[in-house]
This record gives sequence, structure tokens and C-alpha cells, in this order.
Amino acid sequence: MQLIGYPPCSTCKKAAKWLSEHGHDLPMRDIKAQPPTLEELTEWTAAGPELKRWFNTSGQVYRALGLKDKLPAMPRGEQLALLAGDGMLVKRPILLLDDGRVLVGFKEREWQAALE
Repeated sequence: MQLIGYPPCSTCKKAAKWLSEHGHDLPMRDIKAQPPTLEELTEWTAAGPELKRWFNTSGQVYRALGLKDKLPAMPRGEQLALLAGDGMLVKRPILLLDDGRVLVGFKEREWQAALE
């Protein structure tokens, strides 16, 4: 498993703590310092939730770029390139499971079910 997040993010801290309490002490890959590559995102989005769930819609970058109105008409490749270009656009945390599944955003029930 791999945990990807932004260390100062309270939700990422909560997810890391929850994982630790459930026997999974994982180092967190800093999404700002080491953003996901286009190749990683292409693979992960194929295995995870729909593409629009990958965007950090509450982030400053998302709002500054006016993506709420632009994304619906934007081709998938362009959306992936945007996500790969700035780790702060990507919703976090991301949990990559050993079986290839991908969880985006911390929802305790969803994560619990995935780890059972």
C-alpha cells in the first residue's frame, strides 16, 4: 500500500492516523513535493473513482483556474495533464492498495471496507 497526501492537510493527517491505528504505518508521499505523474494518474484513474472525483474542488488552484465551469467540456487527456501539472489540484489523500484498487479522499467506512 502507498499513502499519498499533503502533510499539513488535516484530512491527510487523520487518514494516516487511522491507518496506523489499523496496523498500517505508511510513510506519506508528499503530493506537493512529488506530484503524481501523467502515467501514474492515467493508471490510477482507470482503477479508481471517476475522473471528476480526482480534483481538489475546495483548493485555491481549482478556484483560481475556474475549473468548475471548464472541466465538463475539457477532454480527459487535458484533465489528466492539469492534475499531473500541480499536485495541489489532486484530491487527497490517495490510498493505493496492493491489489490495484485506488481510494481518493478519506472516507472511513470506504477505507475500512477496502482493508477488510
